[in-house]
Amino acid sequence: MSETKASSAQGTADEPSGLSEKGLKAGSVGLLGAVVIGISCIAPAYTLTAALGPTVSVVGVHLPAIFLVGFIPMLLVAFGYRELNNAMPDSGTSFTWASRAFGPWIGWMGGWGLIAATIIVLSNLAAVAVDFFYLMLAQIFSNPELGELSKVLPLNIATTFVFIALACWISYRGMETTKSFQYVLVAFQLLVLGWFAISAFIHVSSGTAFDATAISPDWFNPFAVNSFSEFAAGVSLSIFIYWGWDVTLTMNEETKNPKKTPGRAATLTVIIIVVIYLVVALATLSFAGIGDTGLGAGNPDNQASIFAVLAGPVMGPFAILMSLAILSSSAASLQSTFVSPGRTLLAMGHYQALPKSLGKISPTYKSPSVATIVSAIAAAVFYAVTRIISENALWDTITALGMMICFYYGITSLACVWYFRKRWFDSVRGFFFTFLFPLLGGVILLVMFVKTAIDSMDPAYGSGSEIGGLGLVFILGIGVILLGAVLMLVMFLRKPEFFRGKVLATGVAP
Repeated sequence: MSETKASSAQGTADEPSGLSEKGLKAGSVGLLGAVVIGISCIAPAYTLTAALGPTVSVVGVHLPAIFLVGFIPMLLVAFGYRELNNAMPDSGTSFTWASRAFGPWIGWMGGWGLIAATIIVLSNLAAVAVDFFYLMLAQIFSNPELGELSKVLPLNIATTFVFIALACWISYRGMETTKSFQYVLVAFQLLVLGWFAISAFIHVSSGTAFDATAISPDWFNPFAVNSFSEFAAGVSLSIFIYWGWDVTLTMNEETKNPKKTPGRAATLTVIIIVVIYLVVALATLSFAGIGDTGLGAGNPDNQASIFAVLAGPVMGPFAILMSLAILSSSAASLQSTFVSPGRTLLAMGHYQALPKSLGKISPTYKSPSVATIVSAIAAAVFYAVTRIISENALWDTITALGMMICFYYGITSLACVWYFRKRWFDSVRGFFFTFLFPLLGGVILLVMFVKTAIDSMDPAYGSGSEIGGLGLVFILGIGVILLGAVLMLVMFLRKPEFFRGKVLATGVAP
């Protein structure tokens, strides 16, 4: 292994941390580029069209309140990520930081949670991009039959493979190519979302809205939600819609000022996203209301894609721009999401927690080469297998994704608390940012993990599929985590040095 490069924040000269550089292209991304990539990974246009309807069906007009409540743990966790990054900028993020704080076993599982979640999302994003690609063709050529091509299974899988391959190719070419690609697609989707919101408010003010509903302060009151179960379900949905901002941290070894820029980018990304969500949510509720008929946001027929239903009435002849925005959103997120698993696998290979080949760097682009390709192959295989077996299995795995998000975010947030335990009471800032905030964020997410696991035992949670009386969502979510534990034991038998603490040292911030 290469010579370690520890700083005073990572350990002392007598007790090196084991952290080392991996050969990535340093200084290739600034603050703006990191924020753009963070927004892209969250994919606001795609996420909103998929999440607005289901969330309204649970909490009604209190959608803005739930978005704000879901934002709070994300912001608290982001503070913890920022502190860890300031002390130990490393592309392994959750894996590396949890290994340093809690030891190799918990660190390995934290890394696995991130990899599994992103691989699943990669396959889903590719599938969504394919659906909207054929829908776009149907709209351009005024031929509805073209839109139905996405339902032809062999063609669907083949097109999905093409999208994954293209995204992999861009990611392989490094952060500068990724950044250029994202500037265009993110700017376009934000422009269209702004257009939609302004047009909706104009319809409301002119009296041409479907169900004009006046904005009320009560919409922002989370305590007005009918029951705790509805509140918890709404928060679970809202946590998912914020996921992805941590991509700004996984490229920390490639940013300008790696100790400061990634943390600032993560915080800015979360704040910008909550503003976008609130504006679009208020515009949608004001225009359509929450009724369960017609264009109402509570209509079950509208929940699969609320913008597909509302874009025409709100934007008129420019409705096709919304389809293009959702296509660009899912395609942009597909590409930027490759950043996280590629760099986490790179770090795990580099630190001997996974096969050494995953730690290889492209000599031309200074990006993870083998790790990026492996991520693409895993996403393609996962999509093809689950899609062939059962479409319910595919979407139930996406539903189970919330468990994995809460799992590895929670572990990382608590890793911040434990790693900085000697600094808790050094200053007011230290108390809040290394102790209280990450502790609250981590506990909230781990409680959500346990609650989601319990709730998903019921077959009614998700598609309704079950095995032996247990819901398929529970089996898939816990099954993926247990699969990680099995792979971890295999790696322990093959490469025990990492698991014996000989590569990454468990430590504490001095």
